[in-house]
Amino acid sequence: MNEMNRLIIATGNTHKTDEISKVLGSFFERIEDLQSYPEIGEIDEIGCTFEENAELKAIEVGKLLGKSAIILSDDSGLEVDALNGAPGVRSARFSGENANDASNRKKLLDELEGIGADDGRRTARFRCVMVLARGDQKLAVFNGVVDGKIADGEKGEGGFGYDSIFIPKNYEKTFAELPSHTKNTISHRANALAAFKAWLLDTGSVK
Repeated sequence: MNEMNRLIIATGNTHKTDEISKVLGSFFERIEDLQSYPEIGEIDEIGCTFEENAELKAIEVGKLLGKSAIILSDDSGLEVDALNGAPGVRSARFSGENANDASNRKKLLDELEGIGADDGRRTARFRCVMVLARGDQKLAVFNGVVDGKIADGEKGEGGFGYDSIFIPKNYEKTFAELPSHTKNTISHRANALAAFKAWLLDTGSVK
């Protein structure tokens, strides 16, 4: 297969890969993630910003897979105004080094206890920064944001991460309650992917 028709997502998170594949499937013959490359271990996210972490992952994977490999990496997280933008780049590890989705959500809700749903300080946003690379060369950066607020408690069975406690602006349901096609249209990752799609249409291919 021509490497130009294959996109490698620098993640082992199959939820994220599925979300990206639904948007970009028509642009690439094959989309893979790091589940296909078990020899690539976990890459430490030591950057201070989403872009630094996304670039670090993309370049590291590109170095390991070769200069012809097309890599898309993203770093994303939740920024809560009442917590001065936290958890931010630490969204995945908010409740500690052994954090999981459930423990992160619990810690966030605990820290917002006493701040009602109508309090403006529960406003929040999901932010996503994507970096496209070939080998160890960064090609482009794409940004996406979705504004909203934090619910009083967990609602819904769908999604992952903080989806069950985040209500996007102009909606009354959490991401976890909304149909996946709705989330995939309005999410922070969808907005970053829309910028990537526009770039692909403008350039014609990954050059």
